[in-house]
Amino acid sequence: MTGKRITVIGSGFGGLAAAVRLQARGFQVDLFERLPEPGGRARTFQMGGYQFDGGPTVVTAPFLFEELFELAGQRFDRAVELLPVDPFYKLFGQGENVLTYNGDPAFVMPQMEAIHAPDAPGYLQFLRAAEPLLQKGFVELGAEPFLRATDMARVAPDLARLRAYESVYRFVGRYIEHPFLRQCFTFHPLFIGGNPLKASAIYAMIHLIEQRWGVWYPRGGMRSLVEALVALFCDLGGRLHLGTSVDRILVSNARVEGVIAGGERVAADAVVSNADAATTYLQLVHEIPSSVRRRLTRARYSMSLVVWYYGLATDDVPDTLAHHNIVFGPRYEDLIRDIFERKIIADDFSLYLHVPTRTDPSAAPPGKTAMYVLVPVPNLASTIAWDEELGRLEERVLSSIEARFWPGFRRFIEVRHRIDPLYFANDLNTYLGTGFSLEPRLTQSAWFRPHNRSPFIRGLYLVGAGTHPGAGIPGVLLSAKIAEKLVVRDMREVKGHA
Repeated sequence: MTGKRITVIGSGFGGLAAAVRLQARGFQVDLFERLPEPGGRARTFQMGGYQFDGGPTVVTAPFLFEELFELAGQRFDRAVELLPVDPFYKLFGQGENVLTYNGDPAFVMPQMEAIHAPDAPGYLQFLRAAEPLLQKGFVELGAEPFLRATDMARVAPDLARLRAYESVYRFVGRYIEHPFLRQCFTFHPLFIGGNPLKASAIYAMIHLIEQRWGVWYPRGGMRSLVEALVALFCDLGGRLHLGTSVDRILVSNARVEGVIAGGERVAADAVVSNADAATTYLQLVHEIPSSVRRRLTRARYSMSLVVWYYGLATDDVPDTLAHHNIVFGPRYEDLIRDIFERKIIADDFSLYLHVPTRTDPSAAPPGKTAMYVLVPVPNLASTIAWDEELGRLEERVLSSIEARFWPGFRRFIEVRHRIDPLYFANDLNTYLGTGFSLEPRLTQSAWFRPHNRSPFIRGLYLVGAGTHPGAGIPGVLLSAKIAEKLVVRDMREVKGHA
């Protein structure tokens, strides 16, 4: 043991990964979680024998989990069984437009050709153009901290050459013309809280991450991943404190001294916050530079989500539905503007239908089906009367499901649950009830994002969706890798000057 004490705030995947990495490095880590169960956004709702994922539903780049177990001399595949999801997605447009996507161009291109022949070769051109984005944005820079303006200046020429200044929507449009097919290859930024019309083209790499490393689902749901990481952390000697809220990060002379957790003072040599980045600075740190407060309150934040969870008293799911289904509404660009800019709930909507029992029947009792229905909605910067609006929205959503996919869907519902922007704000303590913290656009990426190491409080580090590289499981796991690197480096420097 190094004798140094680290406090980690929040047990989302970013916090768990940071805690495992630092505990494996020999620090004594205390991990505090304000909720009664671990997982953060990745918590699980269990009711009536059903199990519902409270957050992410897609595992990509599983090697990032493997790394965590290797640090402890263990094997990830002995702790968690990842099940391949095939197809990756089924995408539904207007009328007869449907694309079943699995990452294999030989499977995807004939479908594209039937919809709009010129776009089939355009898809291959898109893949070739996106490959350097994957190499630069994920492989080379994903685990590198951007702490200085010079770090950004160093990579700016490469980003300009790769057209990272373009939006994902414009970048894809260079190669794919048909409106529906263009939607199919530009929706991915929404999975990390991004507006496809504004998110940097660098995020086109998400498509290639899935293609290269696959799309997976853990047997037992995301809960099994959380439990495996908790067990790993505790086996290494880490201490987990559930139902214990960190109310303040203690700072003296611009240096972290510890936290107030559960009403008690806990000393620490460093604090790693997996709390929302804006929440960390605006609520947990009592004195921050006015420029930081101004920058955070003026930043652009991701949309929020409403998710309805349904336990269905049947396993006779229509063949048209896969595990992951994206249903585009009649509008794409204007609907996105309604969500991100106008901040209204429109009459139309797009849906993500998640049917985990397609891959893992254990998510529901025998003979039954677990399903969730997600609709992107504005965050709490809007003036929406949520209970009133969401009741009406659910009726429209259910009617749409019954008309298009599953006649009589309502009659099978025996368990239901909902999360919405108020849940994100009150239960998960996210700023403005966002689903993914800051919006990922070029001017809020890398150095422009809240840094992994605080520039004005020594000993404070950030992991999770609100720091570099951003939201999504790969992003938050990489942020933990960055934090580990910085903590170890900084502790060595302190020791060297002692």
